[in-house]
Amino acid sequence: MKPKVYITRAMSKDATDMIAQVCDVEVNIKDAPATRDELIENIRDKGGIICMLTDRIDKEVMDAAPMLKVISTMSVGFEHIDVEEATKRGIYIGNTPGVLTDATADLTFALILATARHIPQADRFVRQGEWKISWSPSLFLGKSLWGATLGIIGFGRIGRAVAKRAKGFNMNVLYNSRTRIPRDEEKRLGVRYATLDTLLKRSDFVTIHTPLTKDTYHIIDEGRLRLMKRDAILINTSRGATVDEASLARALKEGWIAGAGLDVFQKEPIQMDNPLIGLDNVVLLPHIGSATSETRRMMAHIAAKNLLLGIGGKKPLYCVNPEAKKGRSKSGIYTKPLSPSHHMPGL
Repeated sequence: MKPKVYITRAMSKDATDMIAQVCDVEVNIKDAPATRDELIENIRDKGGIICMLTDRIDKEVMDAAPMLKVISTMSVGFEHIDVEEATKRGIYIGNTPGVLTDATADLTFALILATARHIPQADRFVRQGEWKISWSPSLFLGKSLWGATLGIIGFGRIGRAVAKRAKGFNMNVLYNSRTRIPRDEEKRLGVRYATLDTLLKRSDFVTIHTPLTKDTYHIIDEGRLRLMKRDAILINTSRGATVDEASLARALKEGWIAGAGLDVFQKEPIQMDNPLIGLDNVVLLPHIGSATSETRRMMAHIAAKNLLLGIGGKKPLYCVNPEAKKGRSKSGIYTKPLSPSHHMPGL
């Protein structure tokens, strides 16, 4: 009998067909994410799941799926999954790093250009019939990228890809990361290490590329926004919660910084009462960092391969928790450990 798997959102047909060759596949075909109740109900008899960032895979979900062997997320981030709980149960977690690096780096520069040159505002200006004079020396004056200083917070794959693109604009690049890269690599990439405070003080553009952890939650808060230049621009294509949105809205409204470009938010989709909505000096995108056809197709293929390896009891290609132990019986069914009262005499 084929193992059963659940895919929480429709993805590329060829990746789904790849899975269907060896598994019985159930797919949530709605455009919206499965509800919590639907997720729990649909995973009960499944050995594997392909999930998205919008799906919270926690202890309750795992309790409902005693046969679960692998959680394959079609994303780089995995903060929506209880990694510790999965590892304890011997459930592998696979993710999709690397393939979305260039797409996200491209979008980062799209946001830099859009905010620096007021592109969305100028587009609305034309569409709304407000362009009455053929040319004006002061119309939509923006900020030049050429020769400006770019500060990159987080210097993993995406941060480095952004640094490479910055060289095409003759930008001076500062970076801050938990671990400083070797000096010869700094020289090859043409970047300089700086403390976070120094980076914020000196940069004309600041872009965030860190994962979301307890250390990076609200890494950009009121104090750090006040360190930035008044004509600086903040870009975030990482995770929304790395920025204190209330403080950012105030900074944009009161002119602590000149602008911002955001693809991610603390609560997604963004709520219409979010103060950022009413500000004209911020560009807001609906989390489309990896949204190219090529990238999403590659993500789906890697998620499928991770799933199939995990279903077969093997480590996924990209494994978040390679230390996952065998926490299941020979039948493949997870069995909760007995409480002390069940196996210790006298208790």
